[in-house]
Amino acid sequence: MPPSPAPQAPPPGAVGADARSSIASSFTSGSAPRPGLGRRSFLGLTLGAGAAVALTACGGEATSASGAGGGVIKWGWDLPTSWDPVTSSAGWDVHGLSLVYAGLTKLDEKGSAVPALAGSWKYNDEGTTVTFTLRDGLTFSDGSPLDASAVKKSIERGRDFPKSLIASQLTGVESVTAVDRHTVELRLKEPDFQLPSLLAGKTGMIVNPRAFEKNASALATKPAGAGPYTLVSYVQNDKAVLRRNDRYWDAGHIRTRDFELYPLPEPSTVVASLESGQYNVAQIPGSQVKAARAAGLEVQIIPSMVVAVLDVHIGREPFTDPDVALALKYAVDREELLKTASFGFGEATRQPFPKGYAGHDAALDELFPYDPAKARQLLAKAGHADGLKITLSAQKAEGVPELIQAQLKKVGITAEIETIPEDRATQIVYIQRQKALYVDQFAGRDAATQSFQVLFGEDGLMNPGRTTSPELEKALEKVRRTPLDAPEYPEVLQKATGVAVRTMPNVFLYTVPRILARNPKVSKIPEFSVVQRFEGVTVS
Repeated sequence: MPPSPAPQAPPPGAVGADARSSIASSFTSGSAPRPGLGRRSFLGLTLGAGAAVALTACGGEATSASGAGGGVIKWGWDLPTSWDPVTSSAGWDVHGLSLVYAGLTKLDEKGSAVPALAGSWKYNDEGTTVTFTLRDGLTFSDGSPLDASAVKKSIERGRDFPKSLIASQLTGVESVTAVDRHTVELRLKEPDFQLPSLLAGKTGMIVNPRAFEKNASALATKPAGAGPYTLVSYVQNDKAVLRRNDRYWDAGHIRTRDFELYPLPEPSTVVASLESGQYNVAQIPGSQVKAARAAGLEVQIIPSMVVAVLDVHIGREPFTDPDVALALKYAVDREELLKTASFGFGEATRQPFPKGYAGHDAALDELFPYDPAKARQLLAKAGHADGLKITLSAQKAEGVPELIQAQLKKVGITAEIETIPEDRATQIVYIQRQKALYVDQFAGRDAATQSFQVLFGEDGLMNPGRTTSPELEKALEKVRRTPLDAPEYPEVLQKATGVAVRTMPNVFLYTVPRILARNPKVSKIPEFSVVQRFEGVTVS
C-alpha cells in the first residue's frame, strides 16, 4: 500500500478559509531495537428489526437539484447503526453519517482538519479556549438557521445526553458559549489542541436542535443535519436513498443529485453485483481485485487508518502473565497474514498508525519481529514449556483466525477458534469483556488522542483489560498540549505511539486499505484516508 501523506494540521491560531506497568517492563526487555473496530464493534445500539422510514427531503420540502448531475451513486458499503451521531454505536458509521451531517471542521485527504461549517478558528495562547467563526447563511437541511446557538446546543447534547456514546470525547469541554450569531467559544478544562480534528468526525456533527428537542429518539431513523445529502427513505439492513442538499455549505462541489447506500456486499458476489448495476461503487476484499479488473471495473486502493489487531484481555488467564501476552507479539507472522489474508494489499505493522501519518514511528517497524524461538522462550518462562491451550475469538472462523491458529501452534499454543455473532460481538467482547483474545480491526479516529483513548485508555472500548500505562498517560498529556502545527508535534506524537506499543498488550498485524471498485461511468473517487467523501464525483 502506498504511504499516505503526513497530515499537516492547521495552526492553532487563525485558520483561514480554508498496563499495566508490569507489562511495560516485560514488553520492553529483550525486544528487538526499536482492523474497524469491526463494523459493529462499538457500544451496542440497534434499531428494531425491519425498521423502514420514508421521508421527504428537508423535513417536508424536497430539495432542488440545480447544478447537480442526473446520475446516481450506488455505494455498497454499510448502513449506520443509528442516523443520530450521538447514539451511533460503530466507529464505521462516520462514513454514512457524513453524507447527511456536517461538522465545524472536516478532514481533508491527508487527514488534516480544515474548515467546514466554521470558516476559521483560533486558540488562545494557553490552548484552553478555541473560538470558531461560522460561515454566513448556514441552514440545516429543513431550512432552519444553523447559528452559534444551534451549535452550542448540539455540542452540549453530545456531552451531556445520558445516552450519548460520544460523551467521553467531550468531557474536556468545560463550557460552550454562543458569543454572537456567528461565533462559538469552547472553554476547555485543560489545554487540548486536538479539538479541530476531534470535531471533524461524529463527535462534532451538528444535529438540528429542533429535532432532538422535539423527539430525540426519532433521530435514529430520521437524521436532521446540514450535510451534502438528505435522507429520503430508509429500510434497515437494506437501503438508504438520499438526495442532494442544495442548502449544504459546499453544495457546489456535490455533483450527483442522488445517492443510494447499501450494506456491504458478500465478497463472493460483489463483482457480479457491480457488473449487474446493483451497485456502481463498492468496497471489495483483496481477493476480488483481480476479478474486478478482469470485469472491466476500475479499482482504487486507498490508504486508510484501518489496522487489523489482536485485542488481549490482560485481566483473563493466561494473559495475566505479562510474558504470555508478550509471546503473542513474537508468535505471529504478520507478513504471512498480509500475503495470505489480504492478498498483499496493505503493510505489515506493529503500531496503530500507517506510514505517512504523523504518529507513525519508523523505528517501531523493527520491533517484535517474527521469532517463534523467542515466543517459546517467553512461554517457558511463564511456566508453559509443555504447551498452552487458549480460545481465539473472532466474528468468522475462516481466513485470519485460521492462519493465526496455525502460527500459534508452531510455538506451542493450541488455539480453539470460537465464532461470535457480529451483532453480539461488541457486547460480549468490549462491554462484558468476556473474551481473552479477539481478532478485530481498528478504524482510526479523527484525532490521534481519540485513537489512543479507544485502544489504550482506562475506559477504552478496545482495551478489554481496562488498564493503562502511567508512562503513556504522561506522553498523551504532552500530545494534547502541543499545537498541531508545532514543529515538534510529530516527534511528541511518535513518542506516545512508542510508549503505547511497548507497554500495552495489543498485537497490531497489518494495515487494511480501502479498496473500492467502481463502474467506469463513475468518476474517480477522492482518496480520503479517514472518512470517505464524494465531492466532485460524477456519474455519466
